[in-house]
Amino acid sequence: MSLSIVPLSPACGAEVRGLDLRQAPDAETMAAIRKAFDDHIVLVFRQQDLSEQDQLRAAEIFGKVAIRKRPVNGPGPGGDFDTPFMMVTNIVENGKSIGAFGDGEMWFHHDTSYYPEPHRATLLYAMKLTSWGGETCFSDMYKAYEMIPRALRDRLEGHKVLQMHDYKRRERLDLDAVDISMIRHHEQPIFVTHPASGRKALYVSRLMTARIEGFSRSESEEILEQLFDISEDPSIVYEHHWALGDLVIWDNWCSIHARKDFPREEPRLMRRLTIEGQAMHF
Repeated sequence: MSLSIVPLSPACGAEVRGLDLRQAPDAETMAAIRKAFDDHIVLVFRQQDLSEQDQLRAAEIFGKVAIRKRPVNGPGPGGDFDTPFMMVTNIVENGKSIGAFGDGEMWFHHDTSYYPEPHRATLLYAMKLTSWGGETCFSDMYKAYEMIPRALRDRLEGHKVLQMHDYKRRERLDLDAVDISMIRHHEQPIFVTHPASGRKALYVSRLMTARIEGFSRSESEEILEQLFDISEDPSIVYEHHWALGDLVIWDNWCSIHARKDFPREEPRLMRRLTIEGQAMHF
């Protein structure tokens, strides 16, 4: 079967067909996959039977694989550090979680937007799934940028936002109640120019964006709520319904993603890798 790219929604996302990722693709195939990734933001590879090494090799199509970092303040999600793999799971063994971010809903966010050099992409591989739920929703932040009223866009141009993450899933951090020196955080452009496409994307998320620099607290909150609503508009969201063996990769510089709820008493296991990135610019 020859390689084909099939769009999955009007918002974003495409399925890559005709590829067994247990085999190393040739240079022409890798170039076609990278182009599809730039074009569609989210790529889905179905019915894959991947070892860790297979997934690592697939990830390297898109760049250098990142190593998982330890939390600044010690406590954080479970699982191993100083490894490229994170197990996203609710499975507990001997009273201890074998991974991270295991239960329920998770609000829209960019992965590692709070790093000085946010990761380019995330790859998630489905190994155990619940009987219902757990869908991942992806929003196209190029389209979100274009949907912002022109007057507001002009007002925000050149401003930065504070991105931070303390391993919450359904809660914004209260800046009056936390010591941000103990939390990973970084100021980022509110609008970024994507290094690969040259296009502008909105770079805020409900989970991780704490404030807009240069505005009062009340102004910042009012504007952020408007931006969050735009970024989560259903018209620019692709909802992925997982099947065992799905490998999904998404671009963290021009999309946000969220997870829907699922039965917490049922085991769910996903194997995650990320791709190193670079500093974000206006």
